[in-house]
Amino acid sequence: MAVIKVIIPAFNEADSIALVIQEIPKIVDEVIVVSNGSTDATEANAEKAGATVLTETNKGYGYACLKGMDYIDRQQTKPDIVVFLDGDYSDYPEELTKIVRPILQENIDFVIGARAKHLRENGSMTTPQIFGNWLATTLMRFFFNAKFTDLGPFRAIKYEKLLALNMQDKTYGWTVEMQLKALKQKLQYSEVQIHYRNRIGVSKVSGTVKGAIFAGIKILGWIFKYSIK
Repeated sequence: MAVIKVIIPAFNEADSIALVIQEIPKIVDEVIVVSNGSTDATEANAEKAGATVLTETNKGYGYACLKGMDYIDRQQTKPDIVVFLDGDYSDYPEELTKIVRPILQENIDFVIGARAKHLRENGSMTTPQIFGNWLATTLMRFFFNAKFTDLGPFRAIKYEKLLALNMQDKTYGWTVEMQLKALKQKLQYSEVQIHYRNRIGVSKVSGTVKGAIFAGIKILGWIFKYSIK
């Protein structure tokens, strides 16, 4: 059986984090919640729900993901697959089985959970999110002949391939950096269409003008950086 570990970056997700953890399929060996400076009961609720809880005081999605990876790196038994999942309950954790299936059955290296329009709840993605995803994936198609349709955060990757990507982004560019490096390293990748619903609470990125602008700048920066290499 493949060893699967889940990393969940979380900032003030006290109302949703337990729901996310409880609905993760039992095929997962460990759920790692990285509290990114939470000031509410996120950490206590995650621990009570059975997750390993880490704390990362440096604010940023990438910082939290890297903290989770560092924790895994220091473990004696390494996973075969690492899954990244948000803690806001916008994704359906039970669909993790769909996302890891191409890795387990088809030897795919990297799988994105694509938030297909017909499977999205009304209002679950903001206009800036929809436009940003379209622009980023269109540019990746133009520059790299990529087939991505989304930058969805619900994703799975073989652990050895994740290490080889040498991830660096500390904030908003984490997802697109991973996809660009996967293209550059010619990983075998695919997308699986998943459901998406309105998150619990307010988004710290797409829910603010500042967050949306900085995320857009970071994403475009990574794409243009790689397009001229």
